[in-house]
Amino acid sequence: MKAAELAEKILDAMLGHLGIIAKIEIQDTEEGPCLQIFSSEKDAIIGDHGDRLDDIQYLVNRILRRQMPDAERVKVDCEHFRTMQEDQLNQEIRDLIDLVKTQGKTYRVRPLNAYYRRLAYNVIAADEAVAASSPPGDDRLKRISISLKTK
Repeated sequence: MKAAELAEKILDAMLGHLGIIAKIEIQDTEEGPCLQIFSSEKDAIIGDHGDRLDDIQYLVNRILRRQMPDAERVKVDCEHFRTMQEDQLNQEIRDLIDLVKTQGKTYRVRPLNAYYRRLAYNVIAADEAVAASSPPGDDRLKRISISLKTK
């Protein structure tokens, strides 16, 4: 059994225990497999700003890795919510990069979790004129600072 198929069974069982009826599709993406949830209870699955969806994804991957230690990470999305959030974040980062380049000031991104910080760093790394940094530590949410690269 593939990791994505096992993850789908884990997710289906979790949602079933919560009393949520949903259709789950396995989708292949550039980052690996994604379990796309379709349900009339999408607000209950997504939670506030995707917090519950993050928790579900975390639990699915923890259970998956316990059963398949070398399984690749599986993304969990609900009616393309996460995809839309990622697109919005990428645009927000590009807009901040433009501000940094035109105004020469350092700008800080809103607090992001590790997954979204990685996405933001990828967008920032694509532009050679700017640099990024975030504070050290184990905080769940951190702000990235975007500034002009020093020559």
